[in-house]
Amino acid sequence: MSAQADGTATPKGAGSGWIGDSELGERFPAWTRGNAADVFPDPFSVLGKSLVLQRSMSPGLRDAYIDIGALDYDEFEDPDDLDLFKMFGGYVYNPLTMTRVLGARMPGASPEMIDKAFFDERDEVPPYEEQDWHASEANEARLGESMGWAMSTDSLPELDADRQMARDQRRNRPDLASLTDAALIARARSMSPLLQQAFENAMRISSLASLGPGALQAVCEGLGDPSLAIRLLAGIEVDSAAPSHAMWELGRRARSSTAVSEAFDAGPDQVLDRLRASDDPAARDFLDRFEEFLFEHGARAQNEYDLYAQSWEVRPRVALAAIDLMRRSDESSSPAERGRTSVAERDRVVADIRERIGDDAETSGTFEAALGSSQLFLSGRERAKTNVVTIINEMRVALRELGRRLVERGVIGEVGHVFMVTDDELDVLRHHPERLRATITERAERFASLFDFRPVFIVNGRVPELSEMTRRDDGTSASVEAGTVLTGAAGSGGTATGRARVVLDAGDPVGLEPGEILVAPQTDPSWVPLFVSAAGVVVNVGAMGSHAMIVSRELGVPCVASVADATDVIPDGATVTIDGNAGTVTIDALP
Repeated sequence: MSAQADGTATPKGAGSGWIGDSELGERFPAWTRGNAADVFPDPFSVLGKSLVLQRSMSPGLRDAYIDIGALDYDEFEDPDDLDLFKMFGGYVYNPLTMTRVLGARMPGASPEMIDKAFFDERDEVPPYEEQDWHASEANEARLGESMGWAMSTDSLPELDADRQMARDQRRNRPDLASLTDAALIARARSMSPLLQQAFENAMRISSLASLGPGALQAVCEGLGDPSLAIRLLAGIEVDSAAPSHAMWELGRRARSSTAVSEAFDAGPDQVLDRLRASDDPAARDFLDRFEEFLFEHGARAQNEYDLYAQSWEVRPRVALAAIDLMRRSDESSSPAERGRTSVAERDRVVADIRERIGDDAETSGTFEAALGSSQLFLSGRERAKTNVVTIINEMRVALRELGRRLVERGVIGEVGHVFMVTDDELDVLRHHPERLRATITERAERFASLFDFRPVFIVNGRVPELSEMTRRDDGTSASVEAGTVLTGAAGSGGTATGRARVVLDAGDPVGLEPGEILVAPQTDPSWVPLFVSAAGVVVNVGAMGSHAMIVSRELGVPCVASVADATDVIPDGATVTIDGNAGTVTIDALP
């Protein structure tokens, strides 16, 4: 670390910026960590930025916006060399201005409505500034057609096709150890067009996914009870919750076997070795089933869109820690049982609303269309994400094999350092690795330092200096006392009281016990298994369509999202009550 005049530490390389950092254009000046912190929680690697974000996902987002009618090709700044997921200080930002243009052009919507649907509500978010080019009758008409489709279709076959395509890549993966270096690089790059296709579909569905919930909210407000809207979204089956159901079954098997339970008692780092050394049939059975689990769900990871992230396949300890937590939970935490309860409550609310609407044909039609669209598109969003991360993991494991070889040859110090080069530099790394050895070492050191800092929440018209980021351990968080009520966004209905357990790493849920309130910085799918045993969930970030909200509703777990700095403000061990309908967290007692 270097130091400023006031003694504050700054990330290494603060004067020159991080290699992956972006430049700002005039057309889209505002960028936000809102919702990005849910999907891109950690600093993004150099290769992840160039091969995933720029080469694959940015064109996918461009094409999705063109397809639904939000923007025209020529309205993008340099549409053939895109950077639609900007990076500042190593952290990825979502395009706030561009998404607001979607709201400005969407019939019946507004930029403010889009903000509420997709991004966290924060004081530092700048107000929308209208530009002459934002209004477009042609785009409004095309968006209207897309909206009509989203509110009337009953299937999303393109997501099923992408799912089959992604699974085929996993099923037909060659023996990576037998491939040449050139073949490993070629395989990783061959995933790029597949990723672009899957991400285009993901963004098309995601951009229209707020229509149904928004219409439900309007109907419920008209009936005098806006809180009903959250309960209507409960129990929607989503792909990203599937690992939790599979883990629960593995946890039950571990609980029923003395040999397997004893292996877990030794800790998640020792489980597999102990089971492999056992001659107990239950141990062999568990290993076989866990191998099947990794084949099906091993692509999931914390910060899973980045190649640098260690997926469950790469680092099974993360999945084993969650399975152990479920092993120690009683049957009341069963995701299937909680899900059934959630669905029953949703169906009861649906029946009640239908009765209250009565013979009002217009309202009834709106309600039924909105309910169907909400269930289809929120489920579709999660399927699309699963398709995307499955393809990314195929890139990841091929490049990690290359990294393993480079470690053996003494070129790099760790396997993950292979992700410290750009896509273009991969060819140099293959043919002349000595030219990049020092560069990779320096980048890896600087990259590691970025994890100690919080990114600014909003970038608006000016690229922030790395020195503007604050340390995560700066100790400046607000203090609370018994009776303090923290406000966030209503995420998943229900109330829960319990001991707050602040967990910063999904792979190391130190101290988390069944029945406690999980307080997390963000919740990409790697966090979902921890929801199962929790009495409730509180998250620093997240809007209506955030991953935490969608999955907690499917699992029937009360959730409050977008509680600013919850992991810093809520004392670990405090007794808290969360209300997922009202979006509040009450500090009942300090530890």
